[in-house]
Amino acid sequence: MDARFNMFDNEISAKFAKRFANAALVIHQSPLPKSTQELVSLRASQINGCGWCVDMHTKEAAAAGESAVRLHLVAAWRESTVFTEAEQAALALAEEGTRLGDAHHGVSDETWALVREHYDDDQIAALVSLVALINAANRLAVIVHQRGGDYQPGMFAAAFN
Repeated sequence: MDARFNMFDNEISAKFAKRFANAALVIHQSPLPKSTQELVSLRASQINGCGWCVDMHTKEAAAAGESAVRLHLVAAWRESTVFTEAEQAALALAEEGTRLGDAHHGVSDETWALVREHYDDDQIAALVSLVALINAANRLAVIVHQRGGDYQPGMFAAAFN
């Protein structure tokens, strides 16, 4: 399956992509740990079936020093011992925030309480924004069939510098 549309070759989508990248930069520069950012992005992308984003966030996390064991276990984080309680809270928020149509209550009070226990207000702002942003990115890539496999670490950042 080839990509249906190149979002980087069209003037309107290129303008949008630059603004999207600027929003991502706000999150990237936030106090939310980088490893948490990548794990959350990876988990939402797995749920949404976004090959491009799974490829990107797996490679970016590995390039930043994330272990292969943790990356392999993100899809089964509840059944593993390699994530901190804070990371588990973030992954739960990512799942519930991604599966809004599947979970009619959205993010549960229990998950929200865990997030509040482990993150300060600035980190929560970044985490909530990240869940929204990665879900938007997943939808863009899935709609146009942007496939994973060719991403190189740093490629996204370099495209907008």
